[in-house]
Amino acid sequence: MAKDAFPPSGDQPEAIEQLVSGVRKGARQTLLGVTGSGKTYTIANVIARTNKNTLVISHNKTLAAQLYSEFKEFFPENNVGYFVSFYDYYQPESYIPQTDTYIEKDTEVNEKIEKMRLEATAMLMSGEPTIIVSTVSCIYSLGSPNEWEESAISITKGMVIDRKALIHNFIEARYERNDLSLVPGNFRVKGDTIDIIPGYSDDIVRVSIFGEEIECISIHDHVTMKKMREVNAVKIFPAKHYITDDDSRNKALESIRHELANWLPSLPSELERQRLAQRTKYDLEMIEELGYCSGIENYSRHLDRRAPGQPPFCLLDFFGDNYLLVIDESHVTLPQLHGMYKGDHTRKKMLIDYGFRLPSAYDNRPLKFEEFEKYLRNVVFVSATPGSYELKSSWQVAEQLVRPTGLVDPKVEIRPTKNQMEDLIMEIKLRAKNNQRTLVTTLTKRMAEDLAE
Repeated sequence: MAKDAFPPSGDQPEAIEQLVSGVRKGARQTLLGVTGSGKTYTIANVIARTNKNTLVISHNKTLAAQLYSEFKEFFPENNVGYFVSFYDYYQPESYIPQTDTYIEKDTEVNEKIEKMRLEATAMLMSGEPTIIVSTVSCIYSLGSPNEWEESAISITKGMVIDRKALIHNFIEARYERNDLSLVPGNFRVKGDTIDIIPGYSDDIVRVSIFGEEIECISIHDHVTMKKMREVNAVKIFPAKHYITDDDSRNKALESIRHELANWLPSLPSELERQRLAQRTKYDLEMIEELGYCSGIENYSRHLDRRAPGQPPFCLLDFFGDNYLLVIDESHVTLPQLHGMYKGDHTRKKMLIDYGFRLPSAYDNRPLKFEEFEKYLRNVVFVSATPGSYELKSSWQVAEQLVRPTGLVDPKVEIRPTKNQMEDLIMEIKLRAKNNQRTLVTTLTKRMAEDLAE
């Protein structure tokens, strides 16, 4: 049972039973609940009863953060992750042919959120019950879950491994060596001791080597360096989501070169052909030397060995088949999911038509809604005002109209605009006599200023 000070009440018990029954049947369902009826608590109880990994999709970061906080309280002993866009600022790469203006991609990454994204996928790979709260970021290209898991580094006490080989494994997993400053995604080497902070953690994993044998694995506080515990084994996942092995990388490089050679003759001008060739060859050199380049996601189709037009891997692929999908405020979230692909495709078309990107950049994209629908197997749409899509596609609609508090919606009165200010002041004074407060909303900022005066 989800942890809470109060048991389910009002319409919650019946809604919980209905939804649990539907989840066990693998059906699409809608939870129609009025504001303040405790829909999140109902969903928490459904998750606890069905014991499935769960993805909750919200339509913006603020609501996602609120849901994340609530689920952390409901499930204090379980994995609860947060997966949203890690950009504090994002200016996508684009080209405006009318003014011949190329706008380079410019971003500001929030490192804390990047860590939480990695933590979310690490939770899903751990095999433990996990709840992830996300935004529409969950339908954007992320990299292959199989490649990510296969690139994880498993270290066990007594394991025989060459020190240089272990360091090489960390670098292949996109960890950076920094012997001065240790932050998530970095490691340092001091003699036969290697300290590493996984990209999704704050704790230091210390690996002590004697000869060619792992002598000790210990976990340390990253601030005090105090040893917290020793472990017999540890699995460290890559520091980035885009990860490839040498063989996949070499095949991808060959595939990119082949696409470039085939596409160049189709560009109308020498300037465009030269620009694309120069940009692509520079990226190829970077991938060959370092394993990655700026904008490597535009080559994700080649790196993932996908066919043209094939859907990209995304967070949904990290869940496997047996999971529960909850779409919060579905009347807003579903239209948002519907529109992501078209906006991305329009922007990419300009870049590809004018020689800034190869056509394979089209496939670094969010899912089309038709592709997303294939993941809507065991799903609960949650809304106070569900749309026609939810109602038509649902096996059942669970209603939650009676609040646990028993409170009903306030009576709405529509009064004439004549003498509205005097009427408002009279109502405010009545509230003030009872030591109550009044919230007044206006249509414009100017009206609010006039009212305040």
